[in-house]
Amino acid sequence: MTDNHKKGAIDPNKVDAIKLSLMLTELRLPTINQLWENFAKRADAQGWTAARFLATLAEHELAERDRRRIERHLREARLLPGKSLASFDFANVPMISKAQVNALAAGDAWLYQGANCLIFGPPGVGKSHLASAVGLALVENGYRVLFTRTTDLVQRMQVARRELALENLIARLDRYHLLILDDIAYVRKDQAETSVLFELISARYERRSLLITANQPFGEWGKVFPDETTAVAAVDRLVHHATILEMNVESYRRRAALDRGKRKPGRPASFATEKNTRN
Repeated sequence: MTDNHKKGAIDPNKVDAIKLSLMLTELRLPTINQLWENFAKRADAQGWTAARFLATLAEHELAERDRRRIERHLREARLLPGKSLASFDFANVPMISKAQVNALAAGDAWLYQGANCLIFGPPGVGKSHLASAVGLALVENGYRVLFTRTTDLVQRMQVARRELALENLIARLDRYHLLILDDIAYVRKDQAETSVLFELISARYERRSLLITANQPFGEWGKVFPDETTAVAAVDRLVHHATILEMNVESYRRRAALDRGKRKPGRPASFATEKNTRN
């Protein structure tokens, strides 16, 4: 073969970068599209096999997809900002097992069974923080979560009922492995409100999980549901396959207020005592 023929020959190892980029875009592989040239240089320099080169690109594509999915699920989860298990003070609630909470945060042992978690305690002890923190851990572990005040979701469901779209809304909520209903006790004792709440509890029973925070024990749920039969039926569905966490401690917000008062200069030592704050 002449030198001219050699000069005009197509190099079989040469890649049309523009064409490859278009193909990767068509295949929806943006991370590989971004990284392949740099990794190709590394592969050539280090003598990688084709299989190693391809596997490395695939691993990066999957990792980036996981990162984007978690970001998307965090946005839709509407969790409380800054509330994580790392920032939760387990020392203030010694009756709560950190190991048990970590097991809940893993998710697979209860979410696939449609089991529930119920967190009880007076206002200000960290129920919402703990619920949101568990939700955050679950999202990071690949689950879909929605955190909402119970009253907000109930109002949304009432609107859907008036528009004959309640069934569709409940079906859309099914995409979430876990619904976190914060402050269930603040739902008004109203037939319209509590009936849609009961429908949601019934629809998710043994299928999809609920995490509920409540200021009142089950014996006081007659204040939430308008009749005893509905209250008993709701509790029965919630406690079947449920983990119950009771946070029977003093409000941390109240303790913090007391501490601030005690530290404030120029005040007598007895100014912010527990006795005086109750007067």
